[in-house]
Amino acid sequence: MTAPTFVLPGGVDDPTTPSGGNVFDRRLCRELARMGRPVREVAIPGTWPEPDASGRDRLARALDALPDGAAVVVDGLVACGVPEIVVPSARRLRLGVLVHLPLADETGLSTDHAAELDAAERDTLRAARAVIATSRWAARNIKDRHSLDHRRVWTVEPGTDAAPLVSGTDHGVRFLSVASVTPRKGHDLLVRALAGITDLRWGCVCVGPAPPESAFASEVRRLVGQLGLGGRIDFSGPLSGDALAHAYAEADLLLLPSRAETFGMAAAEALARGIPVLATTAGALPDTLGQARGGTVPGLLVPPNDVQALAGSLRSWLMDGALRDRLRAAARLRRAELRPWEAAARDMTVILDRMHEPRHPRPQRENAW
Repeated sequence: MTAPTFVLPGGVDDPTTPSGGNVFDRRLCRELARMGRPVREVAIPGTWPEPDASGRDRLARALDALPDGAAVVVDGLVACGVPEIVVPSARRLRLGVLVHLPLADETGLSTDHAAELDAAERDTLRAARAVIATSRWAARNIKDRHSLDHRRVWTVEPGTDAAPLVSGTDHGVRFLSVASVTPRKGHDLLVRALAGITDLRWGCVCVGPAPPESAFASEVRRLVGQLGLGGRIDFSGPLSGDALAHAYAEADLLLLPSRAETFGMAAAEALARGIPVLATTAGALPDTLGQARGGTVPGLLVPPNDVQALAGSLRSWLMDGALRDRLRAAARLRRAELRPWEAAARDMTVILDRMHEPRHPRPQRENAW
């Protein structure tokens, strides 16, 4: 059996544009190789999911170069917006599509634009032999959204690398956000919530790309200035490697006020260090936080788009030492329960093997929700 090909967005190694999806793609490929199941990686530059003619041509040529019957897993950001390229290839290839986030769920889209992306994604996924989601919640969502055969929808949850335990400060005043500054990640909500607790001592570091040409990023920066928070919120830009590890090491509480989330890798990275998480109940986030032994959630959960609830939870964290102690203890317990990347790679090998079976294999327990 020849090595499967993974088609990824160009720039997965670019430190200026980190994302959970890029980290997942590259980390999974490395772990598969470590386990003796090497894959061929093909990075396709382009403005995905809506590339220009050059990006479209590069993708078409990459797929055309694969022999009939070859197994190929295409990142959904690349595949789902161009069914006119991917669907014909699916007729001769064993195609898997890895969906990190449904295209129409990226916030800030017009209704018509979201509907167009949703239709394109549906055509692509219905042609695929395997559709791979990053959480059980996401798998159910994508199956129901596009009326997919449940036998072709699979889950590969991200793994988490072991990390040093963080001690935290006595009063829990150091907040951290690790997310691209986009509407879906809710930085505008976070800034407004932080403005409601300026009578308390705290500082917040926001790690992640915030392009100056982004209207949303510009609005968030304007909001910080308008609310007088320039000295308390630091936008560090994208970090990786030791610099990102240092940001986590300095944190007391991770903030993830997302409007939509199919897993939330930053939450898992925080828990790997024993750092509690304040997140919304959007999508898979409650499952990602999970519960430590004894049933305690290792953080605080609030409804999406609820600035008042977010501010109230931040205030409770800062003012209630017993709450901080309880959540830190739960995060440390949850730390020991996180799954390693090896488990994610094992799940992926099962899917790669099944992609070589008949079109509609008998349902297996690994695919049960």
